[in-house]
Amino acid sequence: MTSAPHHTREEQLFAMIATLQQQVNTMLFQQQRSRVEVARPQVFSGKMEKVSIFVNAAHLYIRMKMTEEVVATQVAWVLLYIQGEIAEAWKDNLLDELAKRESEVESVEQLFTKIRSNFGETSEEERKIEQLRTIEQGGKTCNKYI
Repeated sequence: MTSAPHHTREEQLFAMIATLQQQVNTMLFQQQRSRVEVARPQVFSGKMEKVSIFVNAAHLYIRMKMTEEVVATQVAWVLLYIQGEIAEAWKDNLLDELAKRESEVESVEQLFTKIRSNFGETSEEERKIEQLRTIEQGGKTCNKYI
């Protein structure tokens, strides 16, 4: 017959102290993180050139301030910053799909992917070409000169 290892009282106390130290360190880390000032993202209106700025700012804020929140709260928080122009219609459509269970957002990362794909985040080269196309001189775009 094999008996379970017998832990001395001293070993049990050391284990309890180690557990308490780990809990205290976790609490201290969470307090420090909550004191860090993190800028909230600016409202996103759907402009292609602002997609990365918005997603990066929202991602950083969630990572620093909302890691303990459930996914639904994180997603709702991001959607609060999507307003105006074409972005509002996209958000309303997504909310309808979520309510009808026609669509699912299982993580905030998945929401960021949807935002990037729907608002046309493109390569830097494509952005530069688009900027060149919309340059104006004397009220005329460059296409008028070509």
